[in-house]
Amino acid sequence: MLKVLHIVPSWIGGIRVNGGLTGQHKRCTLLWSPIRTIHTRTKPRISPPPKIRPSQTDQSKGVTPFGWGLLLIPATTFGLGCWQVYRKQWKEDLIRELERKIHMDPVPIPENLSELNAMEYETVKVRGEFLHDQELHLGPRACIVHGDSHTTGGLFSQREASIGFLVITPFKLEGRDDKILVNRGWVPKRLLDPATRPEGQVKGTVELEGVVRVQENRPQFTPQQRGAIFMYRDVDKMASLCGTEPYYIDAKASSTVPMGPVGGQTRVTLRNEHLSYIVTWFSLSGFTTWLWFRQVVRGKSF
Repeated sequence: MLKVLHIVPSWIGGIRVNGGLTGQHKRCTLLWSPIRTIHTRTKPRISPPPKIRPSQTDQSKGVTPFGWGLLLIPATTFGLGCWQVYRKQWKEDLIRELERKIHMDPVPIPENLSELNAMEYETVKVRGEFLHDQELHLGPRACIVHGDSHTTGGLFSQREASIGFLVITPFKLEGRDDKILVNRGWVPKRLLDPATRPEGQVKGTVELEGVVRVQENRPQFTPQQRGAIFMYRDVDKMASLCGTEPYYIDAKASSTVPMGPVGGQTRVTLRNEHLSYIVTWFSLSGFTTWLWFRQVVRGKSF
């Protein structure tokens, strides 16, 4: 309810009477003056009481079992990050071990060939003769070039280096009845037929150094081997086709001859991307933990 209060300034004049108080003709003159009107409230405005924020303990008591179940997401990502830390250490130890083996001094091939199963990536010396009539091929593969490809035998151009095959040839050990498989090296596709590179088919007794390799598991989605061209290093099947022992070595680059396969095709590098996986999993764990606290514990939404 509003009331109107009229305030008359003190400077406003009153009533002037002509003729005095006792005259017969009295004339009253009312002086005009402006009037200001002020609106006032009879009841003051009452401000609302401040909001009382519940304590942290009261909020946590309101978390539902489903909310606690969502905590499994940051916990799982944190566990995956810890597992990647372990994998990174394991991969680094493996790389160091491979580097140690690949730089070891070459040793003669053991009398008992079964010892080669525990010597992968170690270098052995062999002496004997190639059986070129039983040559196999593995590929397609890109060439691993050590140095200038043109001075390594003048076999191929840089453009051809991306498409080629590995030449796998049985090798009869000197003074023994044992035969093993030797990866002589890489040739471009146009020289896959041995008849196109007769100068590179070494005859007679040779001595070379090679890196021991073992059976390779068939990669996923890789078709089964057919014919004399293999898609992966299937040592057992190669040996059964050629009638050799199931042992395989990669000839080193020093075995390369003019117009022959390019040796030194052993790939010893291993992918080590575990650091990026560690950063990814721990980042997801931290983000989902913050999101869980905001959404479930504090009840805030975006």
